[in-house]
Amino acid sequence: MSEVANIYRITQPREYQKKFLEAGVRSDGRKLDEFREALIGIGPVSTADGSALVALGETKVICGIKLEVAPPKVDKPRCGYIVPNVDLPPLASSDFRPGPPSELAQVSSQLMLEIVLKSKCVLLEDLCIAEGRMCWVLYCDLICLNYDGNLLDACTMALTAALCNVKLPKAFVNEETGAIEIDFKQKVPLNIRSRPVATTSSVFEKETLYVDPVREELKHASLTVTVVTSNEISGSTVDSDNICVIHKTGGGSIHEEQIQQCISNGRRHTPFVLSLIESALTKSEA
Repeated sequence: MSEVANIYRITQPREYQKKFLEAGVRSDGRKLDEFREALIGIGPVSTADGSALVALGETKVICGIKLEVAPPKVDKPRCGYIVPNVDLPPLASSDFRPGPPSELAQVSSQLMLEIVLKSKCVLLEDLCIAEGRMCWVLYCDLICLNYDGNLLDACTMALTAALCNVKLPKAFVNEETGAIEIDFKQKVPLNIRSRPVATTSSVFEKETLYVDPVREELKHASLTVTVVTSNEISGSTVDSDNICVIHKTGGGSIHEEQIQQCISNGRRHTPFVLSLIESALTKSEA
């Protein structure tokens, strides 16, 4: 980048982005419908019960899952718990501040739970050890290591891959004593019923729609839409045509044809992400 172009980018960032988008390209050289390169690593945290590291361009998120046992809720005696927590430390970006969780962190944490539940990735009933007595709790910590936009897509990838890496110790009720016992030497994979995939698109000045927005693009976007497919697993096949969540941020309005384009982007992108997860899982088991 020339010195003049760099000065223009710093002093007039919105106009800088607009010039590129009007030409049908992005400031990083991508086409409007082009996604950044994504990489997934399984099991990078040896002390976790399941973990994954995702790099989506320069956005990097690591997810670690820890298992605990606890009594279930009185009104849901057959259900366990899934507790996602998205952490956005200041080291990841100058946009983040120290202190209590930001609104973005809280919304992202809640959305991760919504995605897991609505996609039926993990059924809370599958976490039951003994009805009304004991269940599994999955604490899912997602930490942003570096932020360059599109946090939700990276978090969803990391959480899905990490859940696929979880193995539950064998838990049973001792018939003689009635006590609940856990055998940490015998483990079984967590029952994953679907693999959700999130695809985010942004709209610039209510007209130009582009996928996988980076940090600078998000600052000037009118709105952002994240489409999540549920991708239910049936035997050895995956049904990747179900939309389970549509999440919109920003106050601007969006046309119906733009919503349909966002859904189309999600369906187009889903097989690619699923193949990345499957490849990473296969490599980790080799």
